[in-house]
Amino acid sequence: MLSRRQIVISPLAAGLALASQKATAQSAKRTIVDAQVHLWKAESEDWKWIPGTKPQMPEPFTIEKLVPLMDQAGVDRVVIVPPSWPGDRNDYGLEAAQRYPNRFAVMGRIALQNPQSATLLPKWKEQPGMLGVRISLLSDVTMAWLTDGTADWFWPAAEKAGVPVMFLVPGQISMFARIAERHPQLTLIIDHMGMNSSSRTARITAIPAAIDQAIALAKYPNVSVKLSGAPGNSLEPYPFRDMTVYLQRLFDAYGPERCYWGTDMTNSFAKASYRQRVTHFTEELSFLSENDKDWVMGRAILARLRWA
Repeated sequence: MLSRRQIVISPLAAGLALASQKATAQSAKRTIVDAQVHLWKAESEDWKWIPGTKPQMPEPFTIEKLVPLMDQAGVDRVVIVPPSWPGDRNDYGLEAAQRYPNRFAVMGRIALQNPQSATLLPKWKEQPGMLGVRISLLSDVTMAWLTDGTADWFWPAAEKAGVPVMFLVPGQISMFARIAERHPQLTLIIDHMGMNSSSRTARITAIPAAIDQAIALAKYPNVSVKLSGAPGNSLEPYPFRDMTVYLQRLFDAYGPERCYWGTDMTNSFAKASYRQRVTHFTEELSFLSENDKDWVMGRAILARLRWA
């Protein structure tokens, strides 16, 4: 026979258990999509790297390495961003998408400094597995392309072709306000919260300033943001609590449908396991509801890139 205390507590316990079951069931069916991973193979005669460049890790990060890590971490899909050191080539990423069409797709590189690249954009997404373009402007020379006219051809051409653009331009993303306003149908995605994925230079001032710039772009509906780069920028171990305030500020500005979980894990590989990078968002960020997590962990990036 149940005691009076058990009778009083049982409905509460049952309610908590039911809520827990619902959360577990929701998490179990959640599609998890990593918005950025670099893949590369060993340098060879037919796959040369740009002289003087080096990869983020000493060993190649291949398709064969990534797939088991995804399975172990419960990651369903990955957006492959081809790295810079092999140059403007996308063949290895597209190979991954061809071999695993339900798990990989590519945001490819393009020769931004070459106006003749405009002829590629109308049929860009006809390449099997290709979703859009990722540009990275990391030096004074390449950043100047935003102001000296070099890249002016690209924005209207990408908008007309319906090609989404991810961009890494640390410290200079405020320049994209003009681009977002002039090209309202152009999908623009800020990489790594507007920072390098592992930036430490002038950290105390640089990170808040970068977040401020990213938030300023939230007023444009065609701009969204990857909430990636937290492990590399954190000075703390998992769960990187010194980055929570920045993640929440961006989430509050953009909302769940314009924020994307991503790892860029080869840039901070030793900082956390792949599974920890998942649970950082699904278990450690209290400002995210279960519905928010559904969007941020995969639903939002699939919708924005129209990855069926």
